[in-house]
Amino acid sequence: MNRPCIKKNTEALVIASKKTGLEVNAGKTKYMVMSSGQNEGQCHNIKTDNSSFERVEQFKYLGTTLTNKNSVQEETKSRLKSGILAIIQHRYLLSSSLLSKNIKTTICRTTILSVILCGCENWLLTLREEHGLRVFENRVLSRHLGLGGLR
Repeated sequence: MNRPCIKKNTEALVIASKKTGLEVNAGKTKYMVMSSGQNEGQCHNIKTDNSSFERVEQFKYLGTTLTNKNSVQEETKSRLKSGILAIIQHRYLLSSSLLSKNIKTTICRTTILSVILCGCENWLLTLREEHGLRVFENRVLSRHLGLGGLR
C-alpha cells in the first residue's frame, strides 16, 4: 500500500469517526505497513488536517506483539519467558508431595501453559516454532510433574 493510499484511508477514518460522534486520538493511533516492499527503516508519519499518525514496525495489541514482518518468533520467545516465570511462581505447588499428579497437571495446564498459549490460535507458526512450544510443554510436564508430554 503506497503512502497516498494510506493517507487517503486515514483521512476517511477521521471523517467517518466524526460523523458518528467519535474522535480519533492521534496520540494513541499508529499504523503499520505489512508487505514485501515496505521500505524498511523509513519512518513516515501520516499528517491529516490537525493530526499526525506515527508509522511503527511493531506494537502490542491485546497482549500480543505484532510485527511488520508478520513473524511470531519474538512473540513465542516472550511467551516462553512468561511461562518460565509462571513455573517459578508455582514451584512450591508443583514440587509438593501433598498434591497428586492429576492436580499438578491441572495446575500446569491452567496456569503455566495458558500463559504461553493465550491467543496462539491467531499465530502462523513454523514447524520449528511449533516444535519449540511442544518441547517446552514436555519439559514442564516431565521435570516438574514426573510425566511425559500429554496431548
